[in-house]
Amino acid sequence: MPNLFDRFTVKDVTLRNRIGVSPMCQYSSRDGFASDWHLVHLGSRAIGGAGLVIAEATAVEPRGRISPQDAGLWSDEHVEALVRIAKFITEHGAVPGIQLAHAGRKASCARPWEGDHSLTDEEDGWETVGPSPLAFGHKLWRVPREMTLDEIRDVQNAFEAATSRALEAGYQWLELHAAHGYLCHSFYSPLSNHRTDEYGGSFENRIRFTVETLDRMRRVWPERLPLAVRLSCSDWVDGGWTIEEAIELSKRLKKVGADLIDCSSGFGTPDYKNYPFGPGWQVPFSDAIRREVGIHTAAVGLITDPVQANEIIASGKADIVLLAREMLRDPYWPYRAALTLDRKSEATPPAPYAHWI
Repeated sequence: MPNLFDRFTVKDVTLRNRIGVSPMCQYSSRDGFASDWHLVHLGSRAIGGAGLVIAEATAVEPRGRISPQDAGLWSDEHVEALVRIAKFITEHGAVPGIQLAHAGRKASCARPWEGDHSLTDEEDGWETVGPSPLAFGHKLWRVPREMTLDEIRDVQNAFEAATSRALEAGYQWLELHAAHGYLCHSFYSPLSNHRTDEYGGSFENRIRFTVETLDRMRRVWPERLPLAVRLSCSDWVDGGWTIEEAIELSKRLKKVGADLIDCSSGFGTPDYKNYPFGPGWQVPFSDAIRREVGIHTAAVGLITDPVQANEIIASGKADIVLLAREMLRDPYWPYRAALTLDRKSEATPPAPYAHWI
């Protein structure tokens, strides 16, 4: 029976435990460049004992940013700052990961604490793109321009190029952000994709963009390194994307090189119904995909308690747990969890801290 503090190996990469830091947008970059904020934010979680530290959604092109302050990897110039961060994380025992993303129709927004609304042209907003000219809605009023086939290829080229840069920067774990209403999710969800060509209509056509994009990333991401995909496993809307479809998509992604599915849900429409918010509310998605697809999974969603996290791993519902808000509240959650689970010997703080505590 696996334990939260057992090692976890995928390909040639071994995590020191089954605890990961989920990618969390910091909205603190300028022109896509990482700063000392990112070094401290991510580095402190590595010092805190996590096995995996994943950098926030990182845009593969400027128009793919959620906000003007998003992280980016669309240029070779972005690599240098990331090298320093990945190196620091590695030196402190964690595996450095990064999530590559394109916001699609949810791009060109103000930061959450500045209104979280579509930016006007006067606010330096920009034209957004998506599978169909359908606005997200609510405060995100911008209507995206429907992508041409050439533009689809260009964005896939951008994902491939950013993958090469992530490798150059020293990351050992790569994740495609295909969830939460961003570009990939908006292609596979019938709520946001009304196309009539080979990228719309049927299930096979709607998943094509995501599958092809991952295939392009796998071509340049070494086979020895893990490649993950974050999926929204349900739209929580009648007539929307379902867990059954997520299982089928996961099977296709596994065939083209996915090693792990990061199982989230929702946020593809403001019209969701009955999100069952509560501790571990998205764990059933991880459990279902792990069993039905035979692929590694990560569980997310209000995982806050060490006993709860350990039960998820021990019961086989996920291979790793990814924590977000709880890691912001307590960067040293893994050490507290080790004490709670009587695994103190497997989670020793760095010497400068252990000397004191």
